[in-house]
Amino acid sequence: MNDLTMQASRLAVVLEEDPDAAATLSLQLRTLGMESRHCRHGQHLIGEVMARRPQLVIMALEFGQQDGFSTLRRLAECGYRGQVLLLSGVERKIVRIAERLGQALGLQMLVSLDKPMRLIELRQRLEGQRPNDKPDALHPCRIDELDQAFARQEITLYYQPQFELATGRLSGVEALVRWAHPEAGLLVPGRFLPLLTPDQNRHLTRRVLQLALEDAACWRQAGLSLSLSVNVSADDLMCPDLLSLVSEGRDSSGEAPVVLEITETAAMENELLGSEVAARLHLSGLEVSVDDFGVGFSSLARLQLLPISELKVDRSFVSRLLDDPQDAAIVEAVALLGRRLGIRVVAEGVEDLACLAPLERFGCTHVQGFGLARPMPAAEVLALAGAQSPIRASSDVSGASLGSTP
Repeated sequence: MNDLTMQASRLAVVLEEDPDAAATLSLQLRTLGMESRHCRHGQHLIGEVMARRPQLVIMALEFGQQDGFSTLRRLAECGYRGQVLLLSGVERKIVRIAERLGQALGLQMLVSLDKPMRLIELRQRLEGQRPNDKPDALHPCRIDELDQAFARQEITLYYQPQFELATGRLSGVEALVRWAHPEAGLLVPGRFLPLLTPDQNRHLTRRVLQLALEDAACWRQAGLSLSLSVNVSADDLMCPDLLSLVSEGRDSSGEAPVVLEITETAAMENELLGSEVAARLHLSGLEVSVDDFGVGFSSLARLQLLPISELKVDRSFVSRLLDDPQDAAIVEAVALLGRRLGIRVVAEGVEDLACLAPLERFGCTHVQGFGLARPMPAAEVLALAGAQSPIRASSDVSGASLGSTP
C-alpha cells in the first residue's frame, strides 16, 4: 500500500457551513486517529473527493443555496466509494430520506449524526465500520474476477446468529455471503454484489444454498438444530430448480427449517410471487420471510395474502428504538401486525441490549444484531450455542427474568 493510499484510508472530508462545528468535528476526528479537510460548499467537496479519495465524507444536509441531496447525487456521479456520514439538526424524516437516497445511489451510508456532535457518538459511528469496509478504490473488483472466484471456491459464508427472545436460546442463523479475495481479503457483499450479472447472481444463490445446507448438516450431526435463513431475490424464487436444489440439500441436513428471505419491495411488486411461487414454497415445507419490513410501501392486503412465516423489522427502526418515539411506534405496530397474522417477528440490528425489554413487550419473538453476536464462520456457531446466551447474561445483570414484560 503506497503513501497516498495510506493517507486516504485515514482522511475524512467535512462539508459544514458553521466553522465552529467544523473545528469541533476536526478535533474529534483527530482524537479518533483521522485527519480531516474542511469544505464550505459542495463544489469544493467534490474537488477534494476527486483528488484525494478519502475514506469518509461527513456532510451537513443544509448549507448555502445548495443542499445535501444534490451533493449526494454528485458524489455518486463521481464514483465515490468510501463512506458517507450525514450531519443534521433537521427533522429525522428528512435525514432518513437523504439516507435512503444515498443507499439507492450506491453510496455506503453510515447512521446519521445529530448536531451538536458528541465524541462518543462519532466513535460509535466509525467503529461500526468493519475492517473490510475500506474504500473500493483500494482494490476495485472486476467482473472477470467473479467468475474466477466461483472456480477457485473463494465464496464463503458467515452466519448472523438469531435468538429467541422469550428463552434467550440460539434458535437460528442467517447466511451472509463473503468473498475471500486473494489480494483484498474478506469482502462484504456491497463490494461485489452490484457487479453480478444475472447468470452470476443465480450461480451465487445456488452456491450459498449449497454451502449453508452443508453447514446445517454438520451442526445437525453435532446435535444442534437451527433454522437457516438465506437471502434470495424475486428472480431466484421464480426459478423452477430452486425447490429441487433445497430439497436435495435438506435430505442431508436433517430437515433443518429453511427460511428464504426476500426484501419487502421485491415481495410486494411481483404479483406472481404473491401467489403461485410463494404457495409452492409453502407446500414444499419452505418458509418465506419478508426482510427489511417497514422500509418499503407495502400493500397490507397483499401482505395478508402471502403465505409468509416471518417479518423482519428493519434495523433502521430498531437502532433508534430507545431514542425516537416514532421508531418505537413503528416497531410496536409491526409486532402487533405479526401477532395478529400469526407469524414470527424478528427485530434486526439490535446493538443496545437495553432495547430487548421493549422489543419483548411489543411482541417481537426473535432478535439479531451486533449487540448480541456478530457474523461468524460456521465453526464458531457450535461454540456460541454452548455458551451463555447474551440475552440471559443481560437478564442476569439487570435482574429481569426471561419472558417478563416490564
